[in-house]
Amino acid sequence: MHTARVNLHGLTREQLHVQFARWGFPSVHAARLWSHLYLDLADSLSSATLPDLPVRVRDRLAAEATLESPRTALATDSSDGFTRKYLLRLSDDERIETVLMRFTGRVTACISSQAGCAMGCVFCATGQMGFLRDLTPAEIVAQALHVARTLRRASEAADPAEARPESPPPATTASSSRLRNVVLMGMGEPLHNYDAVMHAIDILRDPAGLALGAERITLSTVGVVPGILRLARERRPLHLAVSLHSADSAERAALVPVAKKWPLDELMAACRTYSETTGRRIFYEWTLIEGKNDSPEHARAVGRLLRGLPAQVNLIPLNPTTQYDGVPTRPEAAKRFQQILAHEFSLPSTVRQRRGLDIAAGCGQLAVAAT
Repeated sequence: MHTARVNLHGLTREQLHVQFARWGFPSVHAARLWSHLYLDLADSLSSATLPDLPVRVRDRLAAEATLESPRTALATDSSDGFTRKYLLRLSDDERIETVLMRFTGRVTACISSQAGCAMGCVFCATGQMGFLRDLTPAEIVAQALHVARTLRRASEAADPAEARPESPPPATTASSSRLRNVVLMGMGEPLHNYDAVMHAIDILRDPAGLALGAERITLSTVGVVPGILRLARERRPLHLAVSLHSADSAERAALVPVAKKWPLDELMAACRTYSETTGRRIFYEWTLIEGKNDSPEHARAVGRLLRGLPAQVNLIPLNPTTQYDGVPTRPEAAKRFQQILAHEFSLPSTVRQRRGLDIAAGCGQLAVAAT
């Protein structure tokens, strides 16, 4: 009878120690393996990558464990060198996209939680391709490790292909040679794959591993109300971003079909519960589409909707996709939108820096073409 291999990237540190105990190995070997996986960033179980583990341990790992690290099918760099997009092939040949983004003083990995997406947002390339399957915790963790290895190689080898651009943020500074920020804003709806995503976050946050702080992880949802309420009950320490895009139920449902299942008033009630329970503010995302939701009236509508809530609005000029004919708002309209939020409602907002549009790596652009 065939026994499934243990995917080591899907185990928390505690689970790894339990697995080693089942195999009859002392805890010290589990600690060494964990260090190899998350500090040395080992991507195989060969003797070269696990030099201080006994042969009997390596033999058991070879026979009963796997890392199943995704393979790079394609890596594409933006023209300005600040963004790299990876097309990753999983063990079953499904493909996902992951993005490395450089900002001044930090590097962010935008990782996927599903292959495809069932939410169907009309302006999102991932939603346009439909839902294929959930990712496992190991596949989510492996994306962060993939980016971390890229940064490690850039720091150690100063490879010009890895280390662009020469202007800030340079790839070889301490702040940009280590992964410190993760956003679950890639392909898929994280709260539609709740258990796997939270398990992966527990692994990424482990202080003996990648040690990502709660303030360094952001999860974006289109408004899966049961997931938001569960986050509140569990008091998960992370940043929550909720995609609004409209303060009118009918307008929002036209952009975000899932709003028909969880209407705006139900979503906002869940957001209030989340903020009251956790004491955390929510980042409300607003994709600015010219002529659709970028007028002063729209700005005042979102101001009224969020009045009294601990909130910040992230304004995102629409990124183009092949199946949606909307166009991004003009800079002057985005500035006017911000001014109304600030002056009339004392509501903080930012206009998101756009990264990687020339390689379709921007927000809402991730997709895998059918073959």
